[in-house]
Amino acid sequence: MLKTEKLQINIGPQHPSTHGVFRMLVTIDGETIVDLVPVFGYLHRNHEQIAEVNTYLQNMPYTDRLDYFNSMANNHAYALAVEKLAGIEVPERAEYIRVIMVELTRILNHAGALGFLINDMGAWQTQLAFGMREREKILDLFELVSGARLMCNYFRFGGVARDLPAEFVPKLRELMVAMPTFVDELERLLRENEVLLQRAVGIGILPKELAISYSVTGPVLRGSGIAYDIRKAEKYSVYDRFDFDVPVGSVGDVYDRFLVRIEEMRQSRRILEQALTQLPDASGGHINPKARQNVRPPVGDAYARIESPKGELGFYLVSDGSSKPYRYKVRAPSFINLTPLGDMCRGYKIADVVVILGSIDIVMGEVDR
Repeated sequence: MLKTEKLQINIGPQHPSTHGVFRMLVTIDGETIVDLVPVFGYLHRNHEQIAEVNTYLQNMPYTDRLDYFNSMANNHAYALAVEKLAGIEVPERAEYIRVIMVELTRILNHAGALGFLINDMGAWQTQLAFGMREREKILDLFELVSGARLMCNYFRFGGVARDLPAEFVPKLRELMVAMPTFVDELERLLRENEVLLQRAVGIGILPKELAISYSVTGPVLRGSGIAYDIRKAEKYSVYDRFDFDVPVGSVGDVYDRFLVRIEEMRQSRRILEQALTQLPDASGGHINPKARQNVRPPVGDAYARIESPKGELGFYLVSDGSSKPYRYKVRAPSFINLTPLGDMCRGYKIADVVVILGSIDIVMGEVDR
């Protein structure tokens, strides 16, 4: 039998146009992964330290830059933490508007993530074009309400920056009509595709016990068969008023994580339909109470979390009674979900590493915060 020496190689640091500036220190025996150590820090921007010299409101646009694919979700988690700390109530209409924005964000995220995943396999560009096309339609809606497509800075303490323009709901309903066709076509294109099956089935398995021990959340956890979703477990905002399912996998491989994200897009559409039906009219109170923006929360601390598209996004804030947080800490899903990467890659081939990484769905902006 031919014996080979173990070799240590660097994969990365990658250019930001990939999944971010990230390095993997990989030990291989031939083509087989023996060990893998993720190396972070190439995109560190002092986010948490900057937040401690800004006022609470000044930090809102900074949250956009965490997972820069999902600024609306970032805004939501931070707003909930400040509201919990300061005891601020949110009008019903604003709660529904928030849910609409975050569920649109979930669809946008998964459509892009699945396209990038197939790209990581070295397959064709069609599915990425499909995902980007749908993403652009959602970004059009975000631009309508916030004036921005990527860094929306839309949420405010006690509500949102401004109410929905008159053309928003008709355009959203139009999108909802076409969305089942998009998701069905995307699934039909990929589900039985031999490239996806060869590169995803049985690859990057994360057993449920290991997923729990690493505190993994989001589609990565649910792909391992754990039906845990903060929208169900904690029922923040108005999520207790919606009927939706939590899709789970059975094996915990790349293929299961793909299937979970496909089904989550359908469930988000289901929530959006209910939110539009239940949306209160504009007479239910100011959705942007300006008096609450220059907050000075009482001395204390608070932690608030949401089910972001990538998993549990939480903000821990400590107040000393001033207009700035004494301590500001982010619990970022991309960072936590990266921690089992070594275990997920061990025993697989070098070519599988990029696919496994793609199936986690990370943005380095919230890893190196």
